[in-house]
This record gives sequence, structure tokens and C-alpha cells, in this order.
Amino acid sequence: MRRLAAALLATTLLLAGCSGDGDEPESTPTPDGADTTSEGTEASPEDVAALEAVTVDGDLGAAPTLEFEQPFSVSAPVARVDTEGTGADLEEGQSLSIHYVAISGDDGTSLGSTWDMGAPDTLTLGDDTIIAALNDVLSGQKVGVRVLFAAPGGEETETSAAFPATVMAIEVTDARTLPTRAEGEPVAPAAGLPVVTLAENGEPSIEVPADAAEPTELVVQPLLKGTGTTVEAGQSVTVQYSGWLFDGTPFDSSWKNGSPFSTTIGTGSVIPGWDQGLVGQTVGSQVLLVIPSELGYGEEGSGETIPPNSTLIFVVDILDAA
Repeated sequence: MRRLAAALLATTLLLAGCSGDGDEPESTPTPDGADTTSEGTEASPEDVAALEAVTVDGDLGAAPTLEFEQPFSVSAPVARVDTEGTGADLEEGQSLSIHYVAISGDDGTSLGSTWDMGAPDTLTLGDDTIIAALNDVLSGQKVGVRVLFAAPGGEETETSAAFPATVMAIEVTDARTLPTRAEGEPVAPAAGLPVVTLAENGEPSIEVPADAAEPTELVVQPLLKGTGTTVEAGQSVTVQYSGWLFDGTPFDSSWKNGSPFSTTIGTGSVIPGWDQGLVGQTVGSQVLLVIPSELGYGEEGSGETIPPNSTLIFVVDILDAA
């Protein structure tokens, strides 16, 4: 997801993929850092009843009004269909365009709305980084469906502030089947860069030349030039990617994770090397990024997989931008 992930899902646990530090400049482009303490918890009858008591006022196609007793709380993520859709069937793997409103369970104030932002968000149906309650409620539905979703709040910790339970109305406005890999025209890369080899399914591997020097500036090398629209800052992009340290050690891959990755680009939701390297590229392109540490994770690194001051290599297939 796009703004939803950055603004809300770090707390609602709806999408682990972009959460954690989603609106910090050095957040990772991969699922990392989400609090999944509620992910394995099954909604109780009391949770189901709490969501059943939420009322929705407003026609499809516009932001609805949600009413519920406050403070609202649930012990685990829970979802239900509010209004069934009448469009095409939703299928696993499709990219869904969604509009949503999100409301604080504490006091009923707005936590965000795509209608207010003026553009829909996206998610991939069946993505295993999305909380099961949402995947389950959307499976078997049709375009136009509106669902209600609620997630528990959390107490303050040493690393995060307290946050309220969240109640959301989510409407699916479109569904598209995206390609699984870039299919653009080949581009001859510059000499001295990591050599990229593609498996039959399109998954990349790399070989770093023994004499390759770590760059001091961002390297952006298209390997395939797509014919789609140009990626703009603020758009939601859906990509396949793999990442390596400069010595060729892999540290993350959407191919290995099992599904493409969606995020907002050009707004600080991912590392600066992605924001700078992918904005201006075209959908259908495959891009090699060699990212110096100051445009990656800098002096702190990231977890146990990315040491401090690491130069990073990514191969990114741009599947969609909206």
C-alpha cells in the first residue's frame, strides 16, 4: 500500500510490508519492523461483536461516516463485509485499488482518508504480508465491495508511542492483474557495474566484478526499458526487487518473499536511493541501483542483515505505478 502503509499501517498492522518506520527517510523497502504481535491472535466473539456494532453511513464511491461507541477496542484484527460489490471477481495476486477512511477508536477523530488525499491506495490480494483478516474478507468478493476492518491499539514502549485501536472502511474500486516481471527492451549497461543474470522466471542474480569500486554517488542503470507511464513522486509503485551488499551477499528479495512489493515513491517512505533512482523511470523497466550508504542506511545500518556504512545493490522490476 501507499499512504495507508506509511500513515496508518505501522499501527494498525494491516500491512506488514511497508510498516514499521514507513514514513522515515531510512525505512527499508522490504517488509521489516512491523509489530505482528496480534497477527497470530484469532479475533474473539467480542471482537466480532464490536465490529458488527459499527454503523456506516454513506453511499459507495464517497467517504462514509463511521459511528461506534467510544472508546473502541478489539484484541485482534477483525474484518467484515459491509456492502457487497457488483463488479468483476477479485482474484488472488491482483493489484486492488482501494479508498479508505481510518478512524481513531479512542475519540472518533480521523486518522486519514484517501478521499481527502484525492487518490486511491493499492494492495495485492493474497499478499502474505497483509494481515489474514483482510485477505480473508476480500477473497471471493467483487469490485465495489466495502469492508470494515479494525485493529487493536498498542501501549507505549521504549521505541514507539502509544496508539489507538483503528476502525477503517475500505472500498475496492478496481482490480488489475499485473505482470510478475519487467518486459522492456534490453539496455546495454555501463562497464564495471555488477553483472545481472535472470532466471527463467525473471528472478535476478548478480556477480560483482573483482575490481569494481564502490561508488560515492547513486548509480541508476536501466537494464530493460519499459514502455509504460513515467513514475512520479507520490505515486504507489509495485515492484519486484532483490537486494545485495556490495560483496554480493543477498539480504532481501520480493521474489523470495513470495509477492511483489508496493510502496509510495519519492516521499521518504523508502530509502533515498530508491526515491531518487526510481522516480523518472518507466513502468515495465528493470533498473539496477547501486546505492552508497548515505542514500541507504548510513552509519546505523539496518538490523543484522545490513551493516553500518553499507553500499547496496538492488535490481528492481517496475510493474505498476498509479
